[in-house]
Amino acid sequence: MHRRSFLKAAGLAAAAPLSANPMDIKLGLDSYSIRAFQWKAMQLLDYTASLKLDTIQLSSLNDYESLEPAHLAQVKDHAARLGVRIDAGTGCICPTSASYNHEKQGDPTAYLLQSLKVAHAVGSSSMRCYMGSAADRRGSLPLEAHMQSTVKVLRSVRARALDLGIKIGLENHAGDMQAREVKTIIEEAGRDFVGSCLDSGNPMWVLEDPFVTLETLAPYVVTTHIRDSAVFEVPQGAAAQWVALGDGSVDFVAFVEKYRRLCPHAAMQLEIITGRPPQILPYLDPDFWKYFRQMPAWEFARFLALAKKGHPYIGPMVIGGEGKQPPAIEAALKEQQRADLERSLEYAKKKLNVGVRWRS
Repeated sequence: MHRRSFLKAAGLAAAAPLSANPMDIKLGLDSYSIRAFQWKAMQLLDYTASLKLDTIQLSSLNDYESLEPAHLAQVKDHAARLGVRIDAGTGCICPTSASYNHEKQGDPTAYLLQSLKVAHAVGSSSMRCYMGSAADRRGSLPLEAHMQSTVKVLRSVRARALDLGIKIGLENHAGDMQAREVKTIIEEAGRDFVGSCLDSGNPMWVLEDPFVTLETLAPYVVTTHIRDSAVFEVPQGAAAQWVALGDGSVDFVAFVEKYRRLCPHAAMQLEIITGRPPQILPYLDPDFWKYFRQMPAWEFARFLALAKKGHPYIGPMVIGGEGKQPPAIEAALKEQQRADLERSLEYAKKKLNVGVRWRS
């Protein structure tokens, strides 16, 4: 759809913003939610405005058609015209992580400085990044070594981040760290310029209840990825699958109530990821625990309680396999991204009373 038609369909010209309430939580989306559309910043901003949202996280440098200053200025101006706030983002910043692409990203300090420059150019006050992935818990190098590499890179850009007024939001990403470990990096690097990109879906891969993640990282939250998960017991231990908001095991009414109290100034940006099979978490296998030796029993008990009361998701979902899919499956997965994001946003507005920005 052409971006003008987004705005016309949404009737934004006739809409008026609601008066601000200090307890309102702004609602937005993360660009990764609709990655199959391959839209760039201008289209993504128009789509965000058409859904009457407050914010968008442009979570990758690939979200821009160009990183030239003139284009980034256009993106900033367009966001301002639409009344949409941009939270910026970039990728892996840890040079020892299996996720860091040395050939493409080059020197990690230079890469992070470039990302900060882009964030500033589009008017963002935060910039999401991440350390690595689950592979970093299982490699030959201890997780603590990756954490120290990340701290070193973050400290190398402290002066520039403070000068630009940008808070770096470190994500608890795809099985790399539990909340306690993210907190350690933030404190060691410096909470004056490093905070948290709170992800509510990734804790599942590290046996963590999202409420533990929220309670631990709330004082540091500057931006977010909000996502639901179906968590349930299986013979090997537990399984978890990402689902649309409201379809999973997490009590998001209670989650948002706590979020509103603990970190009301950070927008809730939905990063909805569906179309993937459940992941097995074989915590009954003693070998599994060598990757989680520092986890307190009380934290695992809370995850276990979540799994015991949960159940598999039995609604309709297209599941993508490894590698390229037949065209019909690819088309269905693409449409599912949009549909699941939009129904999740409606759930957030109507059930959770988040992001009620416009009068009908």
